[in-house]
Amino acid sequence: MIDQRWSGVRQRVSALGAQAASREVFGSLGHQWALEEPLTHDGLAELEAQIGVRLPEEYRTFLLHVAAGGAGPAYGLFPVRCVQGRWRWEGDGSDLADLSLLAEPFPEQGPDPKTRDELLAQRPEEENFDEIEEFDDAIEAWDEKWDALMFAPERTAGAIVVSHRGCALREWLVISGSHRGTIWSDGRADDIDLEPLLDDGGNPMTFSRWYTDWLEQAERTGLKT
Repeated sequence: MIDQRWSGVRQRVSALGAQAASREVFGSLGHQWALEEPLTHDGLAELEAQIGVRLPEEYRTFLLHVAAGGAGPAYGLFPVRCVQGRWRWEGDGSDLADLSLLAEPFPEQGPDPKTRDELLAQRPEEENFDEIEEFDDAIEAWDEKWDALMFAPERTAGAIVVSHRGCALREWLVISGSHRGTIWSDGRADDIDLEPLLDDGGNPMTFSRWYTDWLEQAERTGLKT
């Protein structure tokens, strides 16, 4: 029996993709309104056994009743696939998630804001160097420090990348810990730390709200006459 929250969703996506105006929906040229086939119960069980944790209920029922990935927010929902007997998520930046850490709780907080701001203030500026080679060396050294602080694997333990918004901006689904089941925005490429997406009431956005809000907005755009 299909989970009622997902009833008709696959059909709605298909109907939307058939409309000419659907091309105006952001990211649609990337996913082209295609949906993967849903996972089987056996496939989902094998996936969860390999990663060592049960996926959040809203997401796992989506995988079973709607699709294993495809059309979705931004450039689409990253598909989860079995390749040579191993399950993995595929998409631009999906490898940022360390699948061996999915059973560990997602961190309650990021790096100390003072430490982050101090490091940002130290970022080299090209106009302060006489030679471009000196600037290149300085910015490379600074980038190493920034990446060590902001992109350390433990920063996103217990989470997977589910969507790419372009320009290295992504969204994560928390799998483990107190934030389990919520979607987080990743703007670290623009020096903005990970932060939860919030609904209109200021509450953390869960996977189903994230996906259905996108679908409703896409329908308002793509089904207009």
